[in-house]
Amino acid sequence: MENEESVIFVVKNDQKYVGFTQLYPVFSSISMKKSWILNDMFVDLEARKLGIGQLLLHRAKDYAVKTGAKSVVLETAPDNYAAQKLYEKNGYVRDTQFYHYELSLT
Repeated sequence: MENEESVIFVVKNDQKYVGFTQLYPVFSSISMKKSWILNDMFVDLEARKLGIGQLLLHRAKDYAVKTGAKSVVLETAPDNYAAQKLYEKNGYVRDTQFYHYELSLT
């Protein structure tokens, strides 16, 4: 946060934090535009089904548009069907062209 390397949006219900999402910028040399990685999204178990995830996705999209970004990208677990349904309802499209690879360093 001190380095301003990400953007965090939170949702409070009364005085309790019930959800957040965190975005990280990445630059595409192919499109010559910024994209945002929606790296974290969490909604408290007791606050689910109240539209908080929808609200966070909407805020992330608005912010991406405001900053002139090309896209918002995210990943989720293959068995997280509730999240997949929410993302697809909001226009996110599952990538079928590329595989995701990771080199673990720990």
